[in-house]
Amino acid sequence: MAYSDILYEKKDAVATITINRPHAMNACTIKTYNEMADALHDAERDDSVRVVVLTGAGRGFCAGDDVKEIFLNPEFRDARPSKRTEVEEWRTHQPVALDFLVTYPKPTIAAVNGAAVGYGCDIALMCDMRVCSDQARFGELFIRRGLIPEAGGLLILPRLVGLARAYELILTGDIIDAATAERIGMVNRVVPHAQLGEATMALANKLAQQAPLAQRLAKEALRVGLNLNLPYFFDYQRHGQHLMLTSKDHIEGAKSFVEKRAPEFKGE
Repeated sequence: MAYSDILYEKKDAVATITINRPHAMNACTIKTYNEMADALHDAERDDSVRVVVLTGAGRGFCAGDDVKEIFLNPEFRDARPSKRTEVEEWRTHQPVALDFLVTYPKPTIAAVNGAAVGYGCDIALMCDMRVCSDQARFGELFIRRGLIPEAGGLLILPRLVGLARAYELILTGDIIDAATAERIGMVNRVVPHAQLGEATMALANKLAQQAPLAQRLAKEALRVGLNLNLPYFFDYQRHGQHLMLTSKDHIEGAKSFVEKRAPEFKGE
């Protein structure tokens, strides 16, 4: 598969996937997510790859969905069946976009170089570890768009930072800086921006030297130990998000973002 929205490189047992849409702060379209998924599956199949690193080009890690491209193009905005059905089916069919990262068999690291918000925050959370620049920022912005988080926010975040902080981050949609994320246990480490690549590769190389089968079984055992009922969770989350996607509040949230104004939610 030829990639246009991502860069994909394999070197010394480490596969690096870089979201390459810096003009949009690496906000993703359906095409972007499909390319990332394809690269992740390729890295999973390749026995020479021991570790996968996800990062972003330019100033941002990932700004989540590209609202203009996915939701506010004329076809979707005007509720024409073709585009709306395409997006809703994509959003409600199987674990969303990259949510399979939760069960990905190889070690994964998010190298967070800038803003990781919305589904971009969830992508970082679904990776096993997070190394971030001191310029990184995190935000579960779904509530601001009339949506609910995906697996990263609902499933992983409470297990990293505790229930009370997860409630606060999810229900307010607040954005926190790298230092705060490290203090509350959301990330593994924060390094000066210029050292992010070096620090990430140092960790990736350390992971790549360990026994792959043991790592895979250890990851599975950790999930079992946390009692993650993944089939039930994904089914519940898909249906909940589908309800939100068809709400007037979500359309208002998306429009207000593009129009750069405060949303006027009505609970509809």
